[in-house]
Amino acid sequence: MVSFLIAYASWSGNTEEVAELIRDALGREGIDTTMYRIGFGTVPDPREYEAMVIGSFTWDKGATPDEVKDFVAAIGYKPEPVYVFGTGDTQFGGDDLFCHAAVKLARFYASGCPPLKIEQSPRGIQEEKVIEWTKGVYEHWLHLHELKC
Repeated sequence: MVSFLIAYASWSGNTEEVAELIRDALGREGIDTTMYRIGFGTVPDPREYEAMVIGSFTWDKGATPDEVKDFVAAIGYKPEPVYVFGTGDTQFGGDDLFCHAAVKLARFYASGCPPLKIEQSPRGIQEEKVIEWTKGVYEHWLHLHELKC
């Protein structure tokens, strides 16, 4: 069975909610997922999965939280493919810094899809945005898989 690792950092619960929506959407596509809350427990090995989805909130004027940086360092390499999502709040830094941690992670991992950016909590129309982004991730992964066959 195809499996994805969903690793996320969440303090307020917003990023965790997005991770759960992604898990559910991937599940509808037949993808098995493992959820890992960054900073808690043993760091999973991304080599055991077909893809990694990583999510982070943005901290302190566009910064990536230390626990996410520690997670990236603990992995010790850049798995492929990696898909990135983030939560943020435009009232802290405006559009330039909105979900900047996700932007930086997507650049670092050379993600094949643009990062998903969610304002605070994934309610209403933003929930649909998460589901549509996840469908795009799945389609991208399928395309990569077809190229390897």
